Amino acid sequence: MNEITSITPQVKDKTRCNIYIDGRFCCGLGLETAVKNRLKVGQIITPEQLSQIQLQSEKNSALDKALTHISATRKTEKQIREFLQKKGYLKDVCDYVVEKMRGYDFINDSEYAKDYIGFALNKKGKRLIKMELKAKGLDDETLENAFSGVDEKAQEDTALQILQKYMRGKTADKETLYKAFRYLLGKGFEYETARSALSAFGDMDEE
Repeated sequence: MNEITSITPQVKDKTRCNIYIDGRFCCGLGLETAVKNRLKVGQIITPEQLSQIQLQSEKNSALDKALTHISATRKTEKQIREFLQKKGYLKDVCDYVVEKMRGYDFINDSEYAKDYIGFALNKKGKRLIKMELKAKGLDDETLENAFSGVDEKAQEDTALQILQKYMRGKTADKETLYKAFRYLLGKGFEYETARSALSAFGDMDEE
């Protein structure tokens, strides 16, 4: 039916309102935009029409919000889209903002991945880092390129350093070594990397 069934003010921003079509949330709009376009309850309008209204009237304010959002820390494309969607912006506006931010190089998933990996490699294993980056929206090709320069020896050194802290004050018996092995796997290190680090304290398979 595509009928506006409700227009309600947003709780956190009184200058904006939420538009509901057929009882379901559709998007957020500035009150000025809603008034200018004479939107009202009972009006028949498609989500596509609302998307165009939002794009024409609010693309620049959406871009400003996104730029403010990345002022503290860099974000991935997925994180920017999720941020805008939570603000009530539709796909056309999200696409516009992402394209602009790419053009300004404010969004660069490849660089984000390299920076994140460089920071995380001294704390956890590649497997866990990959999982975290995938959750942030990075694809397999981007991750493969970002990890291409990672030194495997550095991963072994990191695993050993973490293991040394874990084993501090502990007896290197079979049960403790097994728990330490599981601990390294939980930190995202590969099986062989964890076994190699563990060999400095003994063999958990020894009888």
